Formats: sequence, C-alpha cells, structure tokens
Amino acid sequence: MAGHSKWANTKHRKARVDAQKGKIFTKIAREISVAAREGGEDMSANFRLRLVVQKARENNMPNDNIQRAIQKGLGGQEGSSYEQTNYEGYAAGGVAVLLEAMTDNRNRTVAEIRHIFSRHGGSLGESGCVSWMFNRKGLLSVNKSEITMDEDDLMLAALDAGAEDVELDDGGFYSITTELENFEAVKQQLQDQGIPITSFEVTMLPSTSIEITDPEMAARIIRLMEALDDHDDVQNVYNHASQYINRNY
Repeated sequence: MAGHSKWANTKHRKARVDAQKGKIFTKIAREISVAAREGGEDMSANFRLRLVVQKARENNMPNDNIQRAIQKGLGGQEGSSYEQTNYEGYAAGGVAVLLEAMTDNRNRTVAEIRHIFSRHGGSLGESGCVSWMFNRKGLLSVNKSEITMDEDDLMLAALDAGAEDVELDDGGFYSITTELENFEAVKQQLQDQGIPITSFEVTMLPSTSIEITDPEMAARIIRLMEALDDHDDVQNVYNHASQYINRNY
C-alpha cells in the first residue's frame, strides 16, 4: 500500500491545543463566509460550504455562529471581504511549505508570513515554486481498533468504492486517499458498510517527500509549522517533510 497518505500532516500530526478556541472559530467562520459568497448557501449544491460546515460542527461551533458566517458571506457584510490566497516557501533543509490563507489585507499578511519564515530559518518563495509538488485529494481516516475487518478487506472495500489508496500509519489509523471527485462517494459507501470514519477532509498531499534526520533541524521545521499555523490568517499549512516531522507537528 505505497501511498500518499503517509506524508499527510493534517489529522495525525501531534495534537496541539489552541490557546483560544475563539481563534479556531474565527478561521472556520471566514472559510464559511467565503464558501457561501462564492457558491451560495445551498449546501447540497455547494460542496465546499458543506465540508466546512461539517468541520465547524466537528469543532463544536455553535449553529448560530455558522448561520451568521453564512449570512455575512451572502450579504456582503463584515467577513465577506476576505479572499483566499496561497503562499509558498521553504523551511530549513529545503522542505517545501504551502499555505492556504484568508486575508482582508494581502500586504499585511505577506509581510507577516515572510517574517515568520525568516525568523525560523526559512524563506518565502515566489508563487508556483512548490505548489506543483502538491495535489488536492480527499483524505479519510479509520481507526483500526474500531473495525472488525482485516486490512485486506478494508482495502478491497475502499478501492471498490473508488478510493485511490489505503495505508496504515504508526498510530493505528488507516488513511484512505481519494480523487476529489470521488471523495463523498467513497465516504458514503464506507459508512453504508458500517465502517466508522474517524475524520475526513480535503487536503493537499505532496507527490514526493524529503527525509529530515537531524533532530535540531527537525525541531526548527516543527517550530516554523506551528508559528505559521498560529497566524490568524492561515487556514492550512502543508509540507513535504518526512513522516517523522509530521508525527511531531
């Protein structure tokens, strides 16, 4: 099961508790507003909105907050001025870093992101310098301890449903990757078969990875990832470092 999911760094990285839950809600609310503004409020027709609302509920975001964010996006009120933008650069050791951000002031955000890269031994790059290394995929997680079927049966069920790959990580979770267009169908078919989905998301997975074995350099990379992730405008942070980095980030 050689696959892309071993390099994923979103669901199975080291758990980090955000100091303020409000920061999480703010980031999700921005994403909801932009998704509603661009695709409308009908979640059956707006895949992006449907997915981010599911994310909001996973994070126990109150329904009033969700509805308010949708209305902001639809009505051109506060919050709808945010636009999505990507930033690309390199961490120590040449590790490629891709950021997805939402900002109402590009000049301010790019200056702050550049400063974070510099402070942690990295560098902000030009548009396109690393994005070619990443592909947008669907990613589902299944806890091995919560299913009775063996690995081969899960693999067969996932592939029959349209999945691209299945891989078991060191933490005891199966990572199931899909093409974006098959994401919801795979999720639904696995659930219909009684397979519990621990988490699911649309993410960016790198096609290759770079091995970092120096503990000091690894620590610098992890600190950069965390600093970028903590920035108010940054929605997602991706890299193509080894599994060691992403287990500890």
